[in-house]
Amino acid sequence: MGTYLSSPKTDKLSEEGENDKVRYGLSSMQGWRATMEDAHAAILDLDDKTSFFGVYDGHGGKVVAKFCAKYLHQQVRCNEAYEAGDIETSLRRAFFRMDDMMQGQRGWRELAVLGDKMNKFSGMIEGFIWSPRSGDSNNQPDIWPLEDGPHSDFLGPTSGCTACVALIKDKKLFVANAGDSRCVISRKHQAYNLSKDHKPDLEVEKERILKAGGFIHAGRINGSLNLTRAIGDMEFKQNKFLPSEKQMVTADPDVNMIDLCDDDDFLVVACDGIWDCMSSQELVDFIHEQLKSESKLSTICEKVVDKCLAPDTASGEGCDNMTIILVQFKKPDPPETEPEEPEPEPSQDEPSSSS
Repeated sequence: MGTYLSSPKTDKLSEEGENDKVRYGLSSMQGWRATMEDAHAAILDLDDKTSFFGVYDGHGGKVVAKFCAKYLHQQVRCNEAYEAGDIETSLRRAFFRMDDMMQGQRGWRELAVLGDKMNKFSGMIEGFIWSPRSGDSNNQPDIWPLEDGPHSDFLGPTSGCTACVALIKDKKLFVANAGDSRCVISRKHQAYNLSKDHKPDLEVEKERILKAGGFIHAGRINGSLNLTRAIGDMEFKQNKFLPSEKQMVTADPDVNMIDLCDDDDFLVVACDGIWDCMSSQELVDFIHEQLKSESKLSTICEKVVDKCLAPDTASGEGCDNMTIILVQFKKPDPPETEPEEPEPEPSQDEPSSSS
């Protein structure tokens, strides 16, 4: 559940931007939660043909979400599969790569840099802040050299995060998801889910958990975690006889690809703090209504999180951290048509037909 404040923090982090293909707005709000554990990435130009948008909803701490917001899109871009045009493989590898990168001395140090010093034995947060290095570049991939040090045996964080990312390349949309954040597209005002919420009651998830030696109690893995796919959560990934995708909790994303068309209005990537309060169609309808009078997408996102915020913590619904990214597709300008020439009038001296 997490700890609630006596009154919600309603300050919002909002931003927007655009290129020649899309424009986006986003907003995130801490709300009733004692800490803000969401993070996001909005990269308009991952390369000259590609935009990337990701929402990372942390649990047990903020640091894994922040790590993914900083590094996951870089790892998509620098993977050899991406250069070969295999976007799906590149996305999958990037999700698994996050778990690999957070282990060992270098992983421990980077997690500390991002704001939470980790105890190497338990991975619990100690609340120590280590200032990040200057000169970090959003799109320059790190070669990630191995480091020797006192935390070389660090197995990775026990905290974790969901990851739901949308990558737009040319006229194709790729969505990769692990966890219960969600991506939805509006096509002719109709909502279509492009990701699946990974919960323990899904049969395919339950089967993997049991085979890996886990159990489900009260809708939670080992009575603890209420989602089945996530980055981090390394205590659930320690079966040495199984590959990463077969562990109780796996970072393995579902990846979907669709061809974009002129009927597509916008897409939304948001954490479960939004989806717990609105269905996919309700959110699409709300955004369409707002677009009639509001052109600033970040303002619409702010209205969404305000609408979802609960008046109190009695039910728990509407009390979570909230993050939403709204991406609108730019429509191509209609081709200019030459004005039709009028039919020529018959000339006065045109000979009349003989009878």
